[in-house]
Amino acid sequence: MAVQTTPSPGRFTFPQVAVALQTLALFFQSVTAGMLLSGSLGLALHDAGSKVMYGASMLYVLAAVLAWKPGGGSARPALYATGFLVLSSAQVVLGVAHMPAFHVPLGIVMFALSVLVLAATVRTTRGAAAA
Repeated sequence: MAVQTTPSPGRFTFPQVAVALQTLALFFQSVTAGMLLSGSLGLALHDAGSKVMYGASMLYVLAAVLAWKPGGGSARPALYATGFLVLSSAQVVLGVAHMPAFHVPLGIVMFALSVLVLAATVRTTRGAAAA
């Protein structure tokens, strides 16, 4: 059974929702990181958010693989999603090791990349819907 990878107008695909959730989780992490760096208030929120962000990265891999293999889509999103999961794993290691000199810049890079992937996904879908 084939999975529809291009949505009907006004609908979103599973990969779009997954990358949007990942981007939102990364944004939440940046907010709680700022709270954490300015005091201890954000520690519990940043810890909980890290688990959500890691889960969102795994969901993005699942969505990308499902859109690629059974759906007949491109393999590129699956490679991007796998890269995000690797970066997320590095973030966890750096965070647990209390290495903010590497953890913070990597988080900024991850957020920027996630926004770029989300924008490209939305732009591709709008182009397909207009055609």
